Amino acid sequence: MATNTLRNRFRSFSASKHYRGYVLGVIVLVSVLNFLDRQILSMLLEPIRGEFGLTDTQIGVMSGFAFSLFYSLFSIPLARFADRHSRTLLITWVVAIWSLMTAMCGLAIGFYTLLLARIAVGINEAGSSPASQSLIADYYAPEERATAMGIYSSGIYFGIMLGFLLGGWINEFLGWRMAFVVVGLPGILVALLFWLTVKEPARGQSEMVLDEGEMPTLGEVFRVIWQKKSFRLMPFAMGFSAFVVYCNLIWAPSFFIRTHGMSIAEVGTWLAFTSGLFGMGGSFFGGFISDRIVARTGDARWYMWIPAAGTLLALPFLVAVYLWPSPVQAMLIFSVVWFLGNLWIGPTFATVQGISPLRMRATSLAILILINNIIGLGLGPLMVGIISDVYAPTMGVESLKYALLSATIPAGILSGISFILIARSVRQDMPLKSSSTNNSEQ
Repeated sequence: MATNTLRNRFRSFSASKHYRGYVLGVIVLVSVLNFLDRQILSMLLEPIRGEFGLTDTQIGVMSGFAFSLFYSLFSIPLARFADRHSRTLLITWVVAIWSLMTAMCGLAIGFYTLLLARIAVGINEAGSSPASQSLIADYYAPEERATAMGIYSSGIYFGIMLGFLLGGWINEFLGWRMAFVVVGLPGILVALLFWLTVKEPARGQSEMVLDEGEMPTLGEVFRVIWQKKSFRLMPFAMGFSAFVVYCNLIWAPSFFIRTHGMSIAEVGTWLAFTSGLFGMGGSFFGGFISDRIVARTGDARWYMWIPAAGTLLALPFLVAVYLWPSPVQAMLIFSVVWFLGNLWIGPTFATVQGISPLRMRATSLAILILINNIIGLGLGPLMVGIISDVYAPTMGVESLKYALLSATIPAGILSGISFILIARSVRQDMPLKSSSTNNSEQ
């Protein structure tokens, strides 16, 4: 009787399987743009550094720390908006604004103007991920959510792949300024498509849970999620994984250009294949296989064991990438790093949505993203830049190689250990239950 009542209440919003697939596809497209506009800078760092005369520390500030700082400051207010108001409206506006500001990067006249444009990109990108994942959680039931999150997160690496590929080749023919314009402006059309075609679902739709509660205060959100033992270590597990990822995403192009003498277009093509294609495969496979194993075993700990295994197994291959004498072979080894090192994304995002109450999902994720970005995007590239400048007087061109190794390996170990510790409490924080009848009947 209660179930029928809920179904009647939800009839005003009916999402077919095909429409849910379409919505997920458009959200993935937004994710692609998010990371395309973010990643394009790393491919253009060397020509920008040459034109503006920047140090590695300045590059670390611009590409990581400043972007991360403002992204983090605005992530919680924008997530609170997403938990209270229309998520589709928020996503539409932030996509349009960050796309415009990406194009504006091409008009920069020096370090500070480019820095301000990148800060504006970061502020608006902060509104995308929490709102997008909250929408996915309302379109997809818990037992299929990790797969949906894996598909969503694969868009991250498709965007990264395009960032490497387009950044390298557009710079080759048109210069770094036109690269920003070409990748930025199409996002305005995507924002319009999102607004016109994506419906705002009822909160709790996928779980047939009626949301009639008032919007909790930020303090209440902190108190509720902090009671979840799984949540307490999650920022560090995710943060240190992101630390490794962002260090490689930002600095790998410069490493291969400086150490191996590769051209920007050549590096972009190789990294599009290795990091983009295999990172996309790893993020999807992590979500897909964790859903299948958990469904078979009924043990939610696999949502953390798979990220732990992937993170730790990737580290020996990462060492080989930066010490291998052949750039082509090093790039091929990089493929293994990106696949294993991104198994954590889908199951981790699904776990966060699973342990968070309905009107706390976007805010909970934003809190994680805040810490995640401070550790990963903020400190990671900046630390590599500082260490590289310190090593430079004695190591010369090799300073960046050893700075990358000094920063990423300890962070990867800490991440893997954190995922293992989270697995000890995830079963009690996220009890598994079937709600497949909801989406199958719609």
